[in-house]
Amino acid sequence: MDSSNTRVIMRESDAQLVDLAKQGQHEAFNELIRRHWSRCANVAAYILRNRGEAEEETQNACWKAFQHIGNFHGESEFSTWLMRIVENQCLMLIRHKRRAQFVHLDSHVSEHHTQPIQLPTLDADPEAECGSREVLQVLKLEMRRVPPLLRNVLMMRDVEELPMNDLADRLGISVAAAKSRLQRARSELRKRMLRHCTSSGPSTLLSPSGAPLDAVFHQSMRNAVDRMAAQ
Repeated sequence: MDSSNTRVIMRESDAQLVDLAKQGQHEAFNELIRRHWSRCANVAAYILRNRGEAEEETQNACWKAFQHIGNFHGESEFSTWLMRIVENQCLMLIRHKRRAQFVHLDSHVSEHHTQPIQLPTLDADPEAECGSREVLQVLKLEMRRVPPLLRNVLMMRDVEELPMNDLADRLGISVAAAKSRLQRARSELRKRMLRHCTSSGPSTLLSPSGAPLDAVFHQSMRNAVDRMAAQ
């Protein structure tokens, strides 16, 4: 691409560049990344606390955005869509690190230690898995009972993960009003969930080793609503 075309590309809006990128013009996509790279890398560094890892995950996110640019329908700003991919990449790395457990088989073992070395498994604990299923069933039931006005805002924010500005635009209300409605929706669902708990608290919905209700609230919500939509 010659310098005159490059100057034209640089003057285009993000929306115009997205259209060009969908048509296969790589220079347009490169310009989009150039515009938003710094902010994406800074957010990744804030999440990961490691600049090298942040730049690597930002690169991975940009590659995914390039591969799936056809799936971007302009319902939000391109920068919002790209940032969401970056954040997901960083969270995936954090989850992967937390799952990684190391056992040094060649480490010193006392001669009096007669128990065999036990390696940890990545399989879910059966008791915790049963508790999670119980929470999921209760959540699916109560999501259906939440009034539609509140259920919709839960789905848009906690399932679709829409930014508050986009959520407010879709609802046709102010950001402050959208935040208030979301708070009421979450409070309504949590109140309904707590009705299923015993006097010892919300953790009784899970196994003794399981997490309390608030710790699984949003993760379970996404799975529940996805499954309800498929029914």
